[in-house]
Amino acid sequence: MHTLPLARSVVDPAAHRRGEPELLAELWADPETLVLVLHEGLLPLTDDGAHLDLRAPDELAGLGPGDGDAVWVFLGQCDERAYLAVLLADLPGDTSLEGVAADGGAAWLATVRRGRLRDVGHLLGDRDADLATTAVALAEWHARHPRCTRCGALTRPEQAGWVRRCPDDGTEDYPRTDAAVIMAVTDDAGRILLAHGAHWPPHRYSTLAGFVEPGESLETAVRREVAEEAGVVVDEVAYVASQPWPFPASLMLGFRARATTTDVVVDGKELTDARWFTREELSAALRAGEVLLPMRTSIALALIEEWFGGTLPASPLPSGR
Repeated sequence: MHTLPLARSVVDPAAHRRGEPELLAELWADPETLVLVLHEGLLPLTDDGAHLDLRAPDELAGLGPGDGDAVWVFLGQCDERAYLAVLLADLPGDTSLEGVAADGGAAWLATVRRGRLRDVGHLLGDRDADLATTAVALAEWHARHPRCTRCGALTRPEQAGWVRRCPDDGTEDYPRTDAAVIMAVTDDAGRILLAHGAHWPPHRYSTLAGFVEPGESLETAVRREVAEEAGVVVDEVAYVASQPWPFPASLMLGFRARATTTDVVVDGKELTDARWFTREELSAALRAGEVLLPMRTSIALALIEEWFGGTLPASPLPSGR
């Protein structure tokens, strides 16, 4: 399988530098540093949507380390240049980016093209996809885990944005990743099992997926999820590839699985439909508009295309997974 859109790790995380006390301030003062400004999960993009609109620190007045409520993150190094992310706090409900002072460092965000990682990740180059994936993952973590896991006090970012420390009891919290399996289930006739989620747009079909539960292996998770979601029993399970999916904190682990039963039963709550497709049936359903596949950023489409043996039309709509 080709490299997945959000698994293109070309930026050196330089994790050994995160503990340097003045790292963020030093890099902010370096004219070679480039900064990714992230607000509400939206990435600033160039006009063609194929590149991140990265800025030099001197273009971002008032957004430097220590200014305001933003979180600053050291993303790493690439081609002898350092990269930072500024994770802007959400604005109040009655405020817009257009309302930011004209000379403020965030004002330009109101005038540039912006997009979500799941929509544009496959369009970005290797470096930009790597930077964006890391920034979005850390933004989700900081936003969702502001308090100490031991005492509930508000924590503060340290280690260049990679740790949150409690000022009361010293507890350190680190970014977490939740393992999720996603599988292309096929039968002895070569058909693939695709399903429609209850909350997805009409006609959207994708592979089965689910989170790994405590105490189970990845292979066990595959078998359990397929049985729970579709009533199908699988035996042979083979790992294919993985990619981060920071919505908010998943690592998608892709598998192939062979079904030993083919009768499908869905609960009507999580999934409303699941069916088997031959390659010819899927092609016909796509041409007729009866089926929409996941977006190209997803690992789901890659698994389906690997089974199909060629490129398929991706959905223009946001993907569930």
